[in-house]
Amino acid sequence: MHELSLCQDLLEQVTAIAQTHKADTVVRIIVWIGPLSGVEPLLLKSAFDLIRAGGVADQAELVLQNQAVKVVCSDCGMASEATANNLLCRHCGSGHTRLIGGDELILARVELAGVA
Repeated sequence: MHELSLCQDLLEQVTAIAQTHKADTVVRIIVWIGPLSGVEPLLLKSAFDLIRAGGVADQAELVLQNQAVKVVCSDCGMASEATANNLLCRHCGSGHTRLIGGDELILARVELAGVA
């Protein structure tokens, strides 16, 4: 389960942010996650619940915001949403597309409390 190691890295980043801002507590962590990221959201939440204990994010809420799969077409130049198993251009139907979104796992926001 690589979600556990991802969560450890996430919490290290969050802890560093809290320390930088001299915060007592992390209230909420918002993560953008794409369906092609290779991360299972339920496993990530479970891993977070396991390893957050005793740290600055002990009571933090983990919010996972699903991101859409997006492609840009090499033929018509248009960007469009796609599905994970069908990366065709929605404008012209071409299969000559490049993935521009949906594979991300991004720490988007950390909400802090007790900032000095």
